[in-house]
Amino acid sequence: MTVFEGSKVVVLGGESGLLGQALMNALQHAGANTVGTCRASLDPMDNDALTAFLEREEPRIVFNTVAHTQVDAAESEPDLSQRLNTTLPERLGKHSLEMGFLLVHFSTDFVFNGQNEQAYTEEESAEPLSVYGKTKHRGECRLLEMNLERVLIIRTAWLFGPGRDNFVSKMLRLAQTRDTLSVVHDQTGSPTYTPDLAKHTLQLVESGATGLFHIVNSGQASWCELAAETVRVAGLDCRVEAINADQYPVKAARPTNSQLSTEKFTMVTGVTPRPWTQALRDYVYTDLSEELPGD
Repeated sequence: MTVFEGSKVVVLGGESGLLGQALMNALQHAGANTVGTCRASLDPMDNDALTAFLEREEPRIVFNTVAHTQVDAAESEPDLSQRLNTTLPERLGKHSLEMGFLLVHFSTDFVFNGQNEQAYTEEESAEPLSVYGKTKHRGECRLLEMNLERVLIIRTAWLFGPGRDNFVSKMLRLAQTRDTLSVVHDQTGSPTYTPDLAKHTLQLVESGATGLFHIVNSGQASWCELAAETVRVAGLDCRVEAINADQYPVKAARPTNSQLSTEKFTMVTGVTPRPWTQALRDYVYTDLSEELPGD
């Protein structure tokens, strides 16, 4: 019997979020009594409503996937980014302390400045470049400063998966209508399949781990390499050309290299995440099969 079987579990953002939906599916398969939310059913910034919801549900575990993830928009909306990425996790930490549930909070590779040549470990200093990265890092810090006994912070990156539009699905859609795609090649990270992330998150919870961990699929890629592999796997006749980031100007600064090391996760669980290229094939061939052109 797992820690999830028969347990009441809340997934904030579970009804509509990319990661939230994957967690809901994994938890349901694990036998959890799972309750998901979306912005329409619960305003996470209404603290009275959040408190009443948690007191009513009495969860054993709360997964927080709610965040302001629009990196460029966050530059113009720092207050909203602060409320969702910093204030909300802090409030959840206080509720965890009062109610005794395990809080699993998700963070990002964008807490790093991207100057490393190797993958970042959990022990390395964060130095975010953007409003998004800074507010997510402050959310981490607030939780860690509270010295909670039951908190798990998971940094992840470059998510793709079923249930919501993402970089891979957008590239696939564009490649069906264009001869050429120009994609940034001088930013490298860790592409991550949300069903794999959800599975590994549950494994980490099962291990009894607390504190800060990285979970991503194995391997690395630039945005251009991820797009090119997507097009190749889908069998589409579209050329993917590499461009530098300065040829595609955006509001928010991005880390040049934001690869995340999963060695700590593997040491605790004994599990090594599979390569992102394998996960991508599952996503394209299974999750997106209806969107591919017929023979």
